[in-house]
Amino acid sequence: MEKIKLGILGVGNIGSTHLKNIMEGKCPEVELLAICDKKAEKREAAKELCSKLECFDDAEKMMDSGLIDSILICVPHYDHPKYAIMAMKKGLHVLVEKPAGVYTKQVLEMNKVADECNVKFGLMMNQRTNCIYRKMREIVKSGEMGAIKRTNWIITDWYRPQAYYDSGDWRATWSGEGGGVLLNQCPHNLDLWQWICGMPKKVHAKMHFGKWHKIEVEDDVSAYVEYENGATGMFITTTGDTPGTNRFEITLEKGKLIAENGKLQMWKSDISEPEFSKTNDVPFASPEFVQSEVETDGKNEQHAGVLNAFASAILRDTPLVADGREGINGLKISNAMHLSAWLNKEIELSSFDDELFYEELMKRVKTSVRKENVNENVKVDMGASFR
Repeated sequence: MEKIKLGILGVGNIGSTHLKNIMEGKCPEVELLAICDKKAEKREAAKELCSKLECFDDAEKMMDSGLIDSILICVPHYDHPKYAIMAMKKGLHVLVEKPAGVYTKQVLEMNKVADECNVKFGLMMNQRTNCIYRKMREIVKSGEMGAIKRTNWIITDWYRPQAYYDSGDWRATWSGEGGGVLLNQCPHNLDLWQWICGMPKKVHAKMHFGKWHKIEVEDDVSAYVEYENGATGMFITTTGDTPGTNRFEITLEKGKLIAENGKLQMWKSDISEPEFSKTNDVPFASPEFVQSEVETDGKNEQHAGVLNAFASAILRDTPLVADGREGINGLKISNAMHLSAWLNKEIELSSFDDELFYEELMKRVKTSVRKENVNENVKVDMGASFR
């Protein structure tokens, strides 16, 4: 069987998860030949899982080794575009962990290089493989339930105790991570939100920074959005609620969809609300709906599914789960929410000011309460501080 020759850059929590998936045979078209990490104990742990691995402590040396034709980037957020660009320019196919980056300015540059280089460029948006969200997208995009009127996602089951934030010196700092719940926990939700419902036109957000924890970044967010067709939406998230809620609701002209507790519920009418309102002559009447649990294919391949699609794209030119260029969408929403909260104003996404966001972020990086061992080159490129 033909296989891609993969190297993993960064074998911390998520990098080692990908390594284990490959070692367990979940990715039959992937041959893992090399890993790279700054920390010797991480390299040793990887070697114990797979003795044939070539281990590196320098990213460029691994890329130049001739051992690999593709790379999976699993380093801290600031470094995603830097190493993606480096790898693409060397002719390597690139799969990047979420988020695409910290700020749109750097991700736009990454996307530009991807357009210039003849390589596959994917993003590890593994939640797109979830049958619930795939089915939601299919129903919404089909138009069978009419246009979207309202979207609401309450995603508060990201609870993290203080010990979580104290477990890594880069966590929950503007200099080390570049954001809080929006950038660490919610990239998947923001990606799914726009993937299913489309990009909003306007964003107005309220945030609390270090409300529930001793951290400097956001841990409580409430954001209001408006869409081009007049639909509205809310996105509410936090790492301070327990027990939390994960409820994604989309109201459309002919009913609504609710994804919650691993199920997709549908309420569907034969007549659209605008048509019913126009033709009905009974003052307190409302359309009749049929409620059902939507059947899906039950598949939820997660990280291994994304990696398998990446391998297939390289070997057979088949579609990726998420093209890397699409990472700008969820990140732009996240950046717009931050900018809205910082400036206390509504942000238009069509005229989003990438440079202004970068300037505002760097103000916070400059005053960041840095922990020991956080890379000192954050204002330049965040160096190579691997997870």
